[in-house]
Amino acid sequence: MDSIPSEVLKRYQDLKEAIAGHDYLYYVLDRPEIDDDGYDALMRELLRLEAEQPSLISPDSPSRRVGGKPLDKFEKVRHSQPMLSLDDVFDLQELEGYLRRAQGSIEPFPWTCELKIDGLAVSLTYVEGVFVKGATRGDGTVGEDVTSNLLTVKSLPLKLKGPVPHVLEVRGEVYLSKRRFARLNEEREELGEPLFANPRNAAAGGLRQLDPKIAASRGLDLFVYYVVDPLSLGLESQGEVLRWLEERGFPVQRAWKVCYDLEQVKDFISLWQEDRFSLPYVTDGVVAKADPLSQWERLGRTARAPRWAVAYKYPPEERMTRLIDIEISVGRTGALTPVAILDPVNLAGSVVRRASLHNQDEISAKDVRIGDAVVVRKAGEIIPEIVSVDTSRRTGSEEPFEMPQFCPVCGSKAVRLPDEAALRCPNRSCPAQMNEEIRHFASRGCMDIRGLGERVAAQLVESGLVKDLADIYELREEQLASLDRMGPKSASNLVLAIRASRDRPLAALIAGLGIRHVGKGVADVLAERYRSMDALGEASAEELSQVDGIGPVIGASVAAFFSDPKNKETLNRLKDLGVKLESEERASKGNSLEGLTFVFTGELERSSRAEAQNLVKSLGGKVTSSVSKKTDYVVAGASSGSKLEKALSLGVSVLDEEGFYSLLDERKKGDL
Repeated sequence: MDSIPSEVLKRYQDLKEAIAGHDYLYYVLDRPEIDDDGYDALMRELLRLEAEQPSLISPDSPSRRVGGKPLDKFEKVRHSQPMLSLDDVFDLQELEGYLRRAQGSIEPFPWTCELKIDGLAVSLTYVEGVFVKGATRGDGTVGEDVTSNLLTVKSLPLKLKGPVPHVLEVRGEVYLSKRRFARLNEEREELGEPLFANPRNAAAGGLRQLDPKIAASRGLDLFVYYVVDPLSLGLESQGEVLRWLEERGFPVQRAWKVCYDLEQVKDFISLWQEDRFSLPYVTDGVVAKADPLSQWERLGRTARAPRWAVAYKYPPEERMTRLIDIEISVGRTGALTPVAILDPVNLAGSVVRRASLHNQDEISAKDVRIGDAVVVRKAGEIIPEIVSVDTSRRTGSEEPFEMPQFCPVCGSKAVRLPDEAALRCPNRSCPAQMNEEIRHFASRGCMDIRGLGERVAAQLVESGLVKDLADIYELREEQLASLDRMGPKSASNLVLAIRASRDRPLAALIAGLGIRHVGKGVADVLAERYRSMDALGEASAEELSQVDGIGPVIGASVAAFFSDPKNKETLNRLKDLGVKLESEERASKGNSLEGLTFVFTGELERSSRAEAQNLVKSLGGKVTSSVSKKTDYVVAGASSGSKLEKALSLGVSVLDEEGFYSLLDERKKGDL
């Protein structure tokens, strides 16, 4: 650090604090004070400084949130104290009995009531206020180390505010917001992938991804509600615990209250029975905890659950309504999806008029007919679905439904691919598909063309202005101004947004192309591995399937996309029209390690092994998993094993962690 100019050090610290502050404002307080472009500029500057001065990288750097290399497996973690489950009760009478038994004959004490988040429990460990490890509950005694994935959760603070003990362990719930869940399932439906049943399943699946980049693409979130050994912090009640956590920068869900008698507990439950549907996350009950921490020790616990807390579970909300009709929706990949048109019914805080039936197999399995009385609920309080049919109400006038054999939009003969339940329209020029393709390409997670939404996309297709994605980049202001409700100013802004999108990252373009089974997480993996559209297009299905996080199904889909002459023509046109088809990351950071091959072994202190590996790759170097005569350097951390022995036997240069960062500094200076 002595060789780093003081102004660079100060700027680096300022950037870390600014990014952390904006993360807290956006992800915890929901009060952003900067737009996406401004935030991205700060992050790019920080990453550039770290590439130029690798010794700057610290454990609380926001760059740790960038997903590292995929793991081979999750390591086991033994919890310092058991992570217990909660006893459930399902009606107010049962809850009253539980609380009265806990109260016993002593002086009445208050209960803290908190909404129960439907997510996945995790334990978080901080050393000197810096996040160092996160684990799942597992069996309550031993969980799995998911630190790499938790680092991608933007609401998780990397460095805490205020005074904290040397080692601090807290616990909370990782969850997926309703909006992210709905968007994720929309993406999966478009990609022909199975839908998640509820946000909890999606969050659990995201947290247990071996590839952190895929976990990052899920957009997971966090609430913290518990401190291990709170009495050592001078805290005397659960209310104090929640306030203490919030003051340290942890995200704490705001719907909690200290209740001083049973009636107040019931009032809290009643209040949130309906109001919870307006929240941006799913809650499935209320947790009542003895507020005085002194009562926790008195009440103790059973083998699986504390006696000082209980979870009241809300009953699932279902409604009966009439199925009026079934319409067919044509998606971006041509999937024909039956949609139930319902008599409007108020359900879980909103009026439901439509529900997806997914495919003919589901319709047949549930024996759904037009005119039926059906039971409807929201999966995860979000997605309307038909649970069952009340056949006792049938009059004989109900009509069985069969999927059409032709696309309802373009009239093409529908096809059913092997091992798929969905029928598909094979016509890639189908207006419905093209409309969805444009909307997806222009979406925020892809090319981010603001102003090119569903209404404009539909007009572009209908007018014949866009028949291929590359046509977007040939649109002129006068053409756009002629569209309904557009006008000269809006047309000018849209043209500017289209031009700006030409510089979007490679991963955004890959995601925007609409390759089946390739969402944002997979696109990130492919962009990092191949760095250019040409290199990706030359990869075989077999090679692609060997990439961590890809596999044979995605590999075959990507290879098929690039072998299609129409797709090749689109990519060539995009290139000719100025859209960047390669990553600039390596060029911007320099190629100071180009031609060098590294192998990492053992545990590093300054950064994780994945972060060090990504740093090498960003500077043009190559990272392999095995040592050979072609290896230039083996970087050996603590507890190095057989790789170190093999390096010594082959005469390969071995560096410790400090030597590795010194080499980076030297090579960087030589590159200037």
